[in-house]
Amino acid sequence: MNDHVDFYFDIISPYAFIAYKNIINIKNIKFNFKPILLGGLHNLVGITAPAFNKFKLKNMKNDCELISKKNKINFIWNSNFPINSLYIMRGYLFVEENKKNKYLETFFNAYWQDDIDLNIEDSIIQLLNNLSIDHKQFFKSIGEQEIKDELKNLTHEAFEREIFGAPTFVVNNKIFWGQDRLEYAIDELTSN
Repeated sequence: MNDHVDFYFDIISPYAFIAYKNIINIKNIKFNFKPILLGGLHNLVGITAPAFNKFKLKNMKNDCELISKKNKINFIWNSNFPINSLYIMRGYLFVEENKKNKYLETFFNAYWQDDIDLNIEDSIIQLLNNLSIDHKQFFKSIGEQEIKDELKNLTHEAFEREIFGAPTFVVNNKIFWGQDRLEYAIDELTSN
């Protein structure tokens, strides 16, 4: 039996952002953060992302705004959606353990609250500077094979677990897909 909830996420997912905002307010449950590259996972599974279907995209935008308003989460649809989140997700694996939470909060907020274009390297550098993370070391490290492999392996791990989207929660080998399944994942964890 698990003593934690695995949380598979990518900064690119607005639903992962909403889930994250709810997770950070839960104090008595341990979450194991598992960064993945959502585009890579979609490729493995053979899914076309909603971002590339104009009807799904419009619905997703409206849905995220509706959910955020209901949950009192400050949310702005990023005008540069979608972006390539590769550097940011590798970066999460690079940063020191004691900075991971702040890193994630900073980049989630920058993208889904502040409408910052994270495709622009200068935007990333500014955020790293705000976090006192050496941007030269950051870009050097995320290009190293070990970090590349770690993100690739986590994405393959998600695929092997039959995960197909983000956010996904896993407890006791049971998959709970979507920000609206967080409570079900917690129920699974605490009911034993």
